[in-house]
Amino acid sequence: MPNKPLSVAILGSSGAVGCELLKILAERNFPVSNLILLSSSRSAGKKISWKGCELITQEVVANSFSGVDLVFASAGGSISKKWEKVIKEHNAILIDNSSAFRMRNDVPLVVPEVNPKAVLNHQGIIANPNCTTILLTLVLSPLNSISNIKRVIVSTYQSA
Repeated sequence: MPNKPLSVAILGSSGAVGCELLKILAERNFPVSNLILLSSSRSAGKKISWKGCELITQEVVANSFSGVDLVFASAGGSISKKWEKVIKEHNAILIDNSSAFRMRNDVPLVVPEVNPKAVLNHQGIIANPNCTTILLTLVLSPLNSISNIKRVIVSTYQSA
């Protein structure tokens, strides 16, 4: 990443995860030069407060990614797949929070506390595991460094 503030787009900005991303960007004082809030047509026009400013969500269209350095996507796998090519054509890096790219060999699956250097091998897309898996890797990684884990059986129950 460049050593300058970045133009950031949040795809799915009006959803629960998008709102959390905004909070984290503010809490960590992420270097943002321009913040673009992208949403579906039904959420376009929604006002969202960020760092004392009122921003308005925009419907995502092909030129929404023009001049964007980094796209955080949290709008679901089908939306991420739909905009993948356009985001890459605009030379933005897509950090995807859906299941869309998790199983692709050309996309690093990153948990920053476990394998941060994996981001260096991206080809325009970085994925993260689901929430349960992220937490599990945080526990298993240090254990695996002590003794090689051969197998783990996990059952999870998540509310709908």
